Amino acid sequence: MRRPDWAPETIDIDRPSAARMYDYFLGGSHNFAVDREAAKAMIAAVPETPLIAQANRAFMRRSVRFMMDAGVRQFLDLGSGIPTVGNVHEIAQAAAPESTVVYVDIDPVAVGHSREILGDNEQAVAIQADIRDPDRILDHPDVLKLIDFGQPVALMIVAVMHFVHDDDRPAEIVARLRSALPPGSFLVLSQASGEGRSPAEWDEASAVYLRTDRPLHNRGRDEIIRLFDGFTLVEPGVVWVPEWRPDGPHALDDPERAVYIGGVGRLG
Repeated sequence: MRRPDWAPETIDIDRPSAARMYDYFLGGSHNFAVDREAAKAMIAAVPETPLIAQANRAFMRRSVRFMMDAGVRQFLDLGSGIPTVGNVHEIAQAAAPESTVVYVDIDPVAVGHSREILGDNEQAVAIQADIRDPDRILDHPDVLKLIDFGQPVALMIVAVMHFVHDDDRPAEIVARLRSALPPGSFLVLSQASGEGRSPAEWDEASAVYLRTDRPLHNRGRDEIIRLFDGFTLVEPGVVWVPEWRPDGPHALDDPERAVYIGGVGRLG
C-alpha cells in the first residue's frame, strides 16, 4: 500500500499493529489497510469487539476521575496507544489544569500523534518506550521532568499486559514500577482474559493477533489480581471493566462479555 504522509518511514505498514487496530475499534483514523483487515477479522471472530474497546476506554476514564477525586495530579500512562477523545490529559487537566501526564507507548505512530495533539501543552508529553524496560521509563528525562516521585502518582497500565508474555515476567515489571511510587499512589490495570469466552472464540481471536506485532497472552482473573501485589484493591476489586464503578448504562448488555478484567489499587 502507499505510505500515508503522516506515517514515519521507520514503521512497517505491511504488518498489522495492535495499537492501530485498537484505534480502528474506537473509530479512529490513524490506521492502515492492513490494520483494518486484521481488525475486521477480529470483529468477525468477536462481533462485540468495538463495544469491548469502548467499555475498556470508559473504565480508564472513570478511573482517572476517581483518582482526581483522591487528589492525584500526576499520571504515568503506559501503553497509552493512539490518542482519542477523552484522553487522560483532557480529563485530568479539565478538572485541575496543573495535572501532569506522561504517555508511553512502543508504537511510533501512537507517540507521533500524541505529540501532535499535545502541541504546546507543557504539562503533558509522550515518549516512545517499551513497558518491558521499566528502568528506561522511570529514568527517562521527560518522565523525571513532569513526574515528582515524591508525590502520589497514578500508574496506568490499561489494555497492555496481554501483550506481555510470561517469559517477560509481567509481575516483576509491575513490581519494579511500584517500587518507584510513594504511598498514596494508584495502579490502574486492565487486560484481556479468555474468561467468559469459549476456547474456540479465544483461539480465533488469538490467531488474528499472531499476525500483528503483539500476540495475545491470556490470563485469568487470579493471575490479574496477582499483578496488584503490594497494592490495596479499591472496591469493587478486580472485575469485568463495565462493573468497575459504572456511572451509566453498560456498552455491553452482558459485562461478562467484556473480555477486559481490571481494577484499581492504592499503595500504602
